[in-house]
Amino acid sequence: MVVFNGQLKIKICEALDLKPTAWSLRHAVGPKTQTFLLDTYIALNVDDSRVGQTSTKQKTNSPTWNDEFTTEVIDGRRIELSVFHDAPIGYDDFVANCIIQFEDILHSGSKHYENWPNNSEG
Repeated sequence: MVVFNGQLKIKICEALDLKPTAWSLRHAVGPKTQTFLLDTYIALNVDDSRVGQTSTKQKTNSPTWNDEFTTEVIDGRRIELSVFHDAPIGYDDFVANCIIQFEDILHSGSKHYENWPNNSEG
């Protein structure tokens, strides 16, 4: 298995057409479930360690951030980007995630890598 050692610089730009999960809608009633807007942020993990988190973007399903994070990585195997809805009560609701293997980036032959996570039920 390939591991990465070095400096990771990642820029989180946007998420498009996010949809609330059934769990996010558990307190919603009536027609507003059709137009439910999320208060989203992205958590950035390398392997199982949190290395960054964007600010929360209020009431949007297509948030933009343009946030950059830089961290030193030792024996890194994967990057995980997880989108959450900042719930007003209790734990934040999972919306979507994307896992990128360092091996895929290293074998691509480029220093730049772009990926679009898919929305998935939590």
